Amino acid sequence: MENLFQPAVANDILNRIEKLKANSQPLWGKMNVAQMLAHCTIVIRIARGIDKPKRRFLGVLLGWLVKDSFFGNKPYPKNSKTDSTFIVVNQRDFEREKQILVEHINAFATGGPAACTTHPNPFFGKLKPEEWARGQFRHLDHHLKQFGV
Repeated sequence: MENLFQPAVANDILNRIEKLKANSQPLWGKMNVAQMLAHCTIVIRIARGIDKPKRRFLGVLLGWLVKDSFFGNKPYPKNSKTDSTFIVVNQRDFEREKQILVEHINAFATGGPAACTTHPNPFFGKLKPEEWARGQFRHLDHHLKQFGV
């Protein structure tokens, strides 16, 4: 399965990010392109262990039920509900957000399992490094498709 620790997969994600423009329009959803990049940065910062949010009660109850759909092969649903802590509503600078996300992707991808957090995912709980890397790939892929790249 594709994951962000695989160099070819990481390069593909980075190449797709480079295709984004400040005026890229979403095919679905409410975020503009700069907000989407900031949103993806929030998530990868958690995977890197920079931010360590507490477990969500709903995740403790239901995370194990939906874990396979999150890490499997089926595409994420468009317009799926996002936890409010991951929503970016303020305006952001596109170039800055792109640069920040690219730096985080490079650090995570090249760092491999050692660059991955051991802190539990706020929704799914304890994850193996490969699960973090798979989740990061799928999350980025979903949002890049949202913007047509």
